[in-house]
Amino acid sequence: MLTQSIEAAADRQNGTIYLAFELSKSRWLVARLLPGSDKISRFRLDGGDVAGLERLLSDARRKAADLGFSEARIKSCYEAGFDGFWLHHWLQARGVENRVIDASSIEVARRAKTDKIDVHKLMRVQLAYDRGEPRVCSVVRVPTPAQEDAKRPSRERGYLLRERISHTNRIKGLLHGQGLRDLNPLARNFLARLETLVTPDGRRLSPCLLTELRREHARLVIVVEQIAELDAAARATVKHAEPGTPAAKIALLMRLKSMGPTWATLLVNEVFYRDFRNRRQVGAYLGLTGTPYNSGASVREQGISKAGNPHARSTAIEFAWLWVRNQPKSALTRWFLDRVGNVRGATRKSAITALARKLMVALWRYLETGLVPTGAVLRAT
Repeated sequence: MLTQSIEAAADRQNGTIYLAFELSKSRWLVARLLPGSDKISRFRLDGGDVAGLERLLSDARRKAADLGFSEARIKSCYEAGFDGFWLHHWLQARGVENRVIDASSIEVARRAKTDKIDVHKLMRVQLAYDRGEPRVCSVVRVPTPAQEDAKRPSRERGYLLRERISHTNRIKGLLHGQGLRDLNPLARNFLARLETLVTPDGRRLSPCLLTELRREHARLVIVVEQIAELDAAARATVKHAEPGTPAAKIALLMRLKSMGPTWATLLVNEVFYRDFRNRRQVGAYLGLTGTPYNSGASVREQGISKAGNPHARSTAIEFAWLWVRNQPKSALTRWFLDRVGNVRGATRKSAITALARKLMVALWRYLETGLVPTGAVLRAT
């Protein structure tokens, strides 16, 4: 730790330019600290103005050269957020050592909040991180563009499922307002039935309502077709899996009963593409670790952190319910049932969250070492 602190101090004296970005949609605020200086300068740019940022980088290198640091390197940071990781790749391509910081890992006290205060806070956090201060922040492991792209089909499918539910509920709501119930908009003969429907008060559906229902159903059909295309693509990927590829991991997960191509693809592309060192990292990435409050005589649990990947977390919890149903003899299911029995409500929800964490750790070990979760049933090869 002392060595790292000495190296960080040497960076300040031997030619390291520090930048910190406070990003928003409309504008960027950039803080700059030149080598050998204690003055933090601030610059405002329009949001996404990479040409202006290019000029700012060139100006920083020129000023460092004037100070005698002709080979000055640049370190920068910004908080993970709406801008994603494209700026990280852009900066790295121009020789900048950038870090993307998990905003939830930075300690924040009750205080005034402005962009100026936030960008100075980021600069102090970055300097403290380089000095080697423990746990001052968490640096995000930025995925490659290919890894980011692999997540798109699963996330698109999630959006489409929600859209399908929205269209289905709207159609049912329109029909319910006419006293018509128990009609399935996804049925093949739905449009044909619309022409013959009679309301409880003896009327046929009015022309404008029929037209609206047909338009809504047309949008529903498009969404259903797109979901089917994504599902077919997922199955084709697994069918042509090559050893050592993410598709091979998907095929391995699918050997477990209750695991289909959709679930396996999502879990591999959202979670198991990463290299975890231990089970704690798995739980932290999913945001399924506890957040205890232990101060003086007050001791309580505040629930899970929810600081990780939200797509992966919701999937893990949903899959845990499916696991209990389809893997009743597994050790994980027995662990869950021994603790909840027939209890309903909050206790059951808390237990399924704990099971989701254990299950994701077990799946990680299964993919890394081939260790099948105890008592789990495998499909025939």
